[in-house]
Amino acid sequence: MARTTGILADGAIRALFAEGRLKSEAPLDADQIQPASLDLRLGSRAMRVRASFMPGPGALVSEKLERLTLHEISLEEGAVLETGCVYIVPLMESLDLPAGMSASANPKSSTGRLDIFTRVITDRAQEFDKIPAGYSGPLYLEISPRTFPIVVRRGSRLSQIRFRIGHSILGESELLALHGAETLVASEAPNVSGGAIALSIDLKGTGPDGLVGYRGKHHTGLIDVDRKAAHEVLDFWEPLYARGSGELILDPDEFYILVSREAVHVPPLFAAEMTPFDPLVGEFRVHYAGFFDPGFGHAGAGGAGSRAVLEVRSHEVPFILEHGQIVGRLVYEHMLTRPEGLYGQQGSNYQAQGLKLSKHFRPPQQRG
Repeated sequence: MARTTGILADGAIRALFAEGRLKSEAPLDADQIQPASLDLRLGSRAMRVRASFMPGPGALVSEKLERLTLHEISLEEGAVLETGCVYIVPLMESLDLPAGMSASANPKSSTGRLDIFTRVITDRAQEFDKIPAGYSGPLYLEISPRTFPIVVRRGSRLSQIRFRIGHSILGESELLALHGAETLVASEAPNVSGGAIALSIDLKGTGPDGLVGYRGKHHTGLIDVDRKAAHEVLDFWEPLYARGSGELILDPDEFYILVSREAVHVPPLFAAEMTPFDPLVGEFRVHYAGFFDPGFGHAGAGGAGSRAVLEVRSHEVPFILEHGQIVGRLVYEHMLTRPEGLYGQQGSNYQAQGLKLSKHFRPPQQRG
């Protein structure tokens, strides 16, 4: 029996464009539609604003920008976005959703791994990254680079959007049953609570040197978000290695790339999302929630053994992470239909990954 609620797959996203429910200023990029999401593209200008804002139920984003814009920047030839600043960019895509369809947005994997804080904003919004059912209007992206200054241009893709009909999140009993059948996380005793399945941190390390993660450096050069394998790792990152204690002290407001102890599996008829870690458990958080497309970690799509890469910050005080400590939770949702293509079948950057920086950095064998 066909499902009536769930996340829209790639074919249905293409249909939204054909029906005029999704619109764009330019033809779609060949790889812009993912198995369960659409990459959103920056428009031709960015407004540097005094501060982040929420439009609220009675206001348009454009009205707020008239009052808050400090400077307008053209992105046609590329432009530098500085750390510590907040920018609002109108996106090339806009929406005219039917009454029963809502959407949500998240930073792309590469965006989170560069510590670029992004949030999608709509007119009359009362929440970031949440698009209510039936919304019709433009989309804007708030961008705030936290660690590295970046170069972006018209068409750069920093965020992605999912579309859903009705309630599609698996409850606790459904999640346990799916894990029993498909092994969602490689754990003998999975921690399932609140409709989510836990991931823990790997601080034992990989390879002969026991690499456990990276800490972002300060006062670095620029990162061009559209260039793959263009930057040297050590120019931007300090490698971190395993200690005998299996501990890592997080310094306040430093940015870390770490990896889950468990491999993650997203079966073809499901999608997953990393939820922010509960701050009541400790003075740190997995910094960016993220989407996991159908087929991530799926053996049939070449993904056996795929780990979740985690972007972590400590706040206010130093905090000790210990090997095996829970650092995030995955929520699973039903797909409305099976995607035409699974994650990893079209040259995905992070299938079968272990500890891995974003695609912008050269693998060791490519260092010159």
